[in-house]
Amino acid sequence: MDHRMTSCLLLLLVSTYSVLQISFAQDAPTSLFPGMIIFGDSVVDVGNNNYLPTLFRADYPPYGRDFAGHKPTGRFCNGKLATDITAETLGFTKYPPAYLSPEASGKNLLIGANFASAASGYDDKAALLNHAIPLYQQVEYYKEYKSKLIKVAGSKQADTIIKGSIYLLSAGSSDFVQNYYVNPLVNKFYTADQYGSMLIDNFSTFIKQVYAVGARKIGVTSLPPTGCLPAARTLFGYHEKGCVSRLNTDAQQFNKKLNAAASKLQKQYSGLKIVVFDIFTPLYDLVQSPAKSAANEILATSLIGQGFSLIG
Repeated sequence: MDHRMTSCLLLLLVSTYSVLQISFAQDAPTSLFPGMIIFGDSVVDVGNNNYLPTLFRADYPPYGRDFAGHKPTGRFCNGKLATDITAETLGFTKYPPAYLSPEASGKNLLIGANFASAASGYDDKAALLNHAIPLYQQVEYYKEYKSKLIKVAGSKQADTIIKGSIYLLSAGSSDFVQNYYVNPLVNKFYTADQYGSMLIDNFSTFIKQVYAVGARKIGVTSLPPTGCLPAARTLFGYHEKGCVSRLNTDAQQFNKKLNAAASKLQKQYSGLKIVVFDIFTPLYDLVQSPAKSAANEILATSLIGQGFSLIG
């Protein structure tokens, strides 16, 4: 999968969401988030994989050439990630640190932490094969983070940070593009729909686990149009022009399941708010019409109703 393409496109998407979010928060003083806590894959990994024996790393040029210092940091983008822009828009002066980095200590923990790992996802077995941090281990690190936070801030403030923070999860693309479609041990025994249902079960388990620790406001990205990723078009496009329709159809079916699961979980757990960010539609529109003057409007329109529901 082309990590840079996905990460940089999502940058525009989520930064639009962030601007909407903070403008609404100005009229609602109780809605500002004390921290950001991030889970997932390469779209939001800010350097955890730098500390792992994995091929999926971004600690070399051209990664980071447009970032502060013009050096690679482990972000799978030439500049800032979506989470960086979100943090800035919400008023943070620092980014939540990669949890495996030395920066994830002391007062730096007060603004949250980033547990994401490139090549991870809902399929823990695939993540382990890629020597990434599987989602269950990211949850264990989150529990460890809470213990450290209590030592730094005290139980009362730590509880406020844990329950008041915004939680972001980006996962699923690697599961399909880097595992299901290329692994005969998986795709010969499961249809894409069956595999997607397995991933949804893991998503639900993840939500239940982080809720038990204290997470209450969770934003999760849908699958993007995976059939439009350069790697997918090269590997699976054959003589098909443009995006690979089969992969995009699978992504849309998965997104329906994801929305249904999120809705069910929100009804089951008191105080839980989950927003599924539809990134498929605006990114597909951008791919189909890259010079379209209304691209930003398309992104904004798709998120207005979604982002506001996490406020408060």
